[in-house]
Amino acid sequence: MRIQFYLLCIVLLSCAKPANKIDPLPWANPTSVKVSPQRLEAIAPAMQTYVDRGVVSGITTLVARHGKMVHWESTGFRDLETQDPLEPNDIFRIYSMTKPVTAVAIMMLVEAGTLAIDGELSSYLSDFADVLVYENGKQIPPEEPITIRHLLSHTSGMAYGLFGNTPVDAMYREANVFSGDLADLANKVAKIPLLAHPGTVWNYSVSADILGRVIEVISGLSFDDFLREKIFEPLDMQDTGFFVPPEKASRFVTSYTRSSNGSLTVGDPMTESAYDTRPTLLSGSHGLVSTARDFARFAQMLLNGGELDGKQLLRPGTVEMMRTNVLPQSLIPIRIGFWQAPGYGFGLGFSVLTSQEKTPEPDNNGTFRWWGIGSTYFWIDPIDDVVGIVMAQLNPPMAGRMEQDFQTLVYEALQN
Repeated sequence: MRIQFYLLCIVLLSCAKPANKIDPLPWANPTSVKVSPQRLEAIAPAMQTYVDRGVVSGITTLVARHGKMVHWESTGFRDLETQDPLEPNDIFRIYSMTKPVTAVAIMMLVEAGTLAIDGELSSYLSDFADVLVYENGKQIPPEEPITIRHLLSHTSGMAYGLFGNTPVDAMYREANVFSGDLADLANKVAKIPLLAHPGTVWNYSVSADILGRVIEVISGLSFDDFLREKIFEPLDMQDTGFFVPPEKASRFVTSYTRSSNGSLTVGDPMTESAYDTRPTLLSGSHGLVSTARDFARFAQMLLNGGELDGKQLLRPGTVEMMRTNVLPQSLIPIRIGFWQAPGYGFGLGFSVLTSQEKTPEPDNNGTFRWWGIGSTYFWIDPIDDVVGIVMAQLNPPMAGRMEQDFQTLVYEALQN
């Protein structure tokens, strides 16, 4: 019996990959966390079909269960021209996956007692004291003030100027709100009326950029310094920031767009990129670059209730509040332009599934997630205790069912 036990240990250890300093989480034999290794093997070939069809240049996928990593692979190319193979720890533009990071930073200030989640925005940024609402061609006072909670849940009444065709969106475009730094952005937005009374609509907006400015004002730190000191360094997020330094440029993935003839064309290259240097605008909405490794650590911290490797960034109750839907049924499902997320409401920084029978994705109620316009996605499932990440670089995302195919394969591999 003892010999059989030793043999079993050897088999399990041989199936688990050896740890190294870049592994985001400890590796586990998939069967030890009730995941089928055979079904996990179907992920890479399925992702390869997207590369072979010219849908994307390359894809990185990562799966963790019960805090242990069971899959982390890449297929395709970092750059099509050079045919440089994509590696699992390469760096991606994560765009709107920046927003959940900003939300965590805000909730850290809330826990510290320096910021009130239901505090009025004008208490921290006085320019918003006299903000008005655009209604039927007139500008009128809001029925209630904008709060930090409104900003976190995209119910502030603000706009983006990127997706909508409202008169308010046109004002955002005319004001060129994304020029200058966060202080400039906040100043411009404060002079533009809201498109709705705070709390009455869900509208994707610059809210997270305004939160970035709030963080600077409250903390006395630049937004990037705050994120680095309070989140990235404690979580050992080695490659997450607002630009890619020269020594890491060889790991930066070329971003593509689709030409009129359907082929992939370079949108932002891996070298001589817009991300070569620290930007003036440290966008809390869409500014970060990161890796699957780093974001897996961020996501696992949230799944753990705010803790990772002994570092407690948030209390469990705070994370629970963030991943709880705050929208009334009348505002569900959330929508951005023509895109909608059936069954999904929104919490404080993430979309949250409230009706699993309505979503085309194999999610459990309570799953929280978000994505970036450059084709990066993550989800966190507290019921099945799973983190999933899939990253490509196609902007805008026209990758068909890439995320859904990946997620379906992951859930088919779970043995519960």
